[in-house]
Amino acid sequence: MHTAYHSRFGAVQESMHVFIAAGLDRFDPGGRLPVDILEIGFGTGLNALLTLIATEERQVRYEAVEAFPLEERIATALNYCEVIGRPDCGKLFNKLHSAPWNEPVEIRPGFMMTKHLTLLQQFRPAGKFDLIYFDAFDPGVQPELWTEDIFRSLASGMEAGGILVTYSSRGQVRRALAAAGFAVEKLPGPPGKREILRAVRV
Repeated sequence: MHTAYHSRFGAVQESMHVFIAAGLDRFDPGGRLPVDILEIGFGTGLNALLTLIATEERQVRYEAVEAFPLEERIATALNYCEVIGRPDCGKLFNKLHSAPWNEPVEIRPGFMMTKHLTLLQQFRPAGKFDLIYFDAFDPGVQPELWTEDIFRSLASGMEAGGILVTYSSRGQVRRALAAAGFAVEKLPGPPGKREILRAVRV
């Protein structure tokens, strides 16, 4: 359906900057608290993998919404574990992709993941999330996913003080987040991208 999942400046570097450093690390700088995470756009599984590695001794509930899963032949060809210097995590990465849709799966002790095969517009959070990785395709490609209504629905499924992070800093995205009840701030982006957004559920 779409041509690219991440910028040409490096998927791993971008994901670490946007979702781990600006999101997960900001939620719990000490890296000790249990965390409930929702990812919008499971894609290549990179964000889930980086989170899995960053939370090796923590309790994590990780849910992801994806309407257009990656083909298995593409997923099995990805070499993220080698790129990040963790070839030992290959089995876990494969498990992220082979896990069945729409049911909770224990990826490792303490890391429960549920992948929801559905359109974001039809997704209704069943619990409260501390952190949302909003990694949907660019607003120029799927503008219907970056609306006030979408963000308001997500806000209803977040804890007060919960954090939403996204790579897009477009004005329309900032305005939609603010209208949905988030306090929005612009942060420096990764190489090749000027700014990103972090939004806190008020």
